Amino acid sequence: MGTLKRSYPPLAIHGGKPVRDRLLPYGRQAVDEDDIRAVVDVLRSDWLTTGPKVREFEEALAARVGALFAVTFSSGTAALHAAAFVAGLGPGDEAITTPLTFAATANCVLYNGATPVFADICADTLNLDPQQVRQRITSRSKAILPVDYAGHPADLDAFMEMAGEHNLIVIEDAAHALGATYHNKRVGSLAHMTVFSFHPVKHITTGEGGMVVTNNEELAQRLRIFRSHGINSDPRERSIAGQWYYEMIDLGYNYRLPDINCALGLSQLGRLDKNLARRREVARRYDNAFGENEAILTPLVRPLVEPAWHLYPVRIADELDRGEVFKALRAENLGVNVHYIPVHLQPYYREHFGYRAGNYPAAEKAYSQLISLPMFHSMTDRDVDDVIVAVGKVTEGLRANAK
Repeated sequence: MGTLKRSYPPLAIHGGKPVRDRLLPYGRQAVDEDDIRAVVDVLRSDWLTTGPKVREFEEALAARVGALFAVTFSSGTAALHAAAFVAGLGPGDEAITTPLTFAATANCVLYNGATPVFADICADTLNLDPQQVRQRITSRSKAILPVDYAGHPADLDAFMEMAGEHNLIVIEDAAHALGATYHNKRVGSLAHMTVFSFHPVKHITTGEGGMVVTNNEELAQRLRIFRSHGINSDPRERSIAGQWYYEMIDLGYNYRLPDINCALGLSQLGRLDKNLARRREVARRYDNAFGENEAILTPLVRPLVEPAWHLYPVRIADELDRGEVFKALRAENLGVNVHYIPVHLQPYYREHFGYRAGNYPAAEKAYSQLISLPMFHSMTDRDVDDVIVAVGKVTEGLRANAK
């Protein structure tokens, strides 16, 4: 007598009913009435930009992450550009970073005329591998740019140790990691410079915006000058003092973040702990739900690390096709995404630097498997349930069809 074949609900991609009626995005902002009032108050004030809310936001965030100084920027990319500039990167210099990141991490090196050098990732955390970095340090190396992938801090002790040995600057791309801790220390207090992003899908938002935090006063002052056309005085300070004279001492940019945005960020910062707690709760539910699902590998967390969970990236087992899983989940109205196409495989980097598939096998392998599930702090319990149901439905259904 034959074994009965288990029956699975028809997948939406095959004509079945989707788990959700409406798309659940992989990330989104949450704005409340306090945020709106904070912005309206600024709109009614004398300063829409270069005013007091900028410094208030900077001081509040610096205190939150344990840094002495913080400098706001119009975006996380602008913040990375500025950090690379004040690190002294220029033509002939190299900076080592990961290929598994958004292009801005490497592009900020190019903006300054220097050369990004990629090193492969650790297979467990998907963060930059210190051993691979050490092998790529040369006399031209000037900086290391680790990325806290998905909100899991990179191996900062190892990178700071290398920096000390070779006189390098560590610029930590912590766009994913506001609120994370590493060896019981807050991300933002450890690297020479740490860059945060306040894009709407992040832990707090200013609409667009970024921040560089540092414990070095000279770097902080140079960052402020760079974000305001290279001018060595603040417009509000000149106005209060009744002065007009200023000097441009660097070739800077207009990378200022207006008071309107800073007021939103300052209001949102008051809910950071609550937002982090919710993201960690969602991650725990996912861990518990998917721990025995042989079709996916859940994110690993190293000891003495508390991630901030900007993303919840799972890796699809080789028995299934990641592209098919992606399409099936989207059909169930889960707004899944992929983070990231490795930078060295982007057409610009292929054309200008000669990179090709096979250069960084760990990053390329991860990319071929990765899917980011919905993860944001305003997710409801029903939203989380839907993700769990849809992932189980799709992986079980596709596995059954493959047999």
